[in-house]
Amino acid sequence: MLGEVTYPPDGLTYAASFQGVDLVCDRRLMFDRPSELPAHLLEAAAGRRVILHAMHSVSDWLAFAVWEDGRLVRSLSLSPDGGIVENIGDPFPFETPYWTGDRPVEFAPNWEEKPYALPFHPLELGNEALRAFCGFLLEGRPAPDDVDPDGVPLLGFRLFADSNEPSS
Repeated sequence: MLGEVTYPPDGLTYAASFQGVDLVCDRRLMFDRPSELPAHLLEAAAGRRVILHAMHSVSDWLAFAVWEDGRLVRSLSLSPDGGIVENIGDPFPFETPYWTGDRPVEFAPNWEEKPYALPFHPLELGNEALRAFCGFLLEGRPAPDDVDPDGVPLLGFRLFADSNEPSS
């Protein structure tokens, strides 16, 4: 199910195709600079909207990008340790409350570290991006019309570089 495989183990790809949308979950598609998605992947989706979305909770990292008809319209990648790695194009409306300071990271007095390095938490923005782009959340309170990611089946594939190896 989608809610369980958004961050699959190395070497596994999960995918599904529904009317109007193809979905692929693979850690090899997690780029620090999402604008560097390989051209052959964009070519395979010619004429369609392509969305790359990646988050890593251990490092509070978020990256996403959107292409329309092969043209990059937005790319963002940031984390508290790396700062803003990539910020291309105009922010989407769902980003506005984060950039304007309406969604600050709450500082806890018992933190031994200095205050959070970014004005908002990347994973919170990442979940809003998932909702805006895909209609579901991985964390947080779902809206009544959100898709339940635990109700979306995907197929798993193990890809091998050597064509002589058995496939599963």
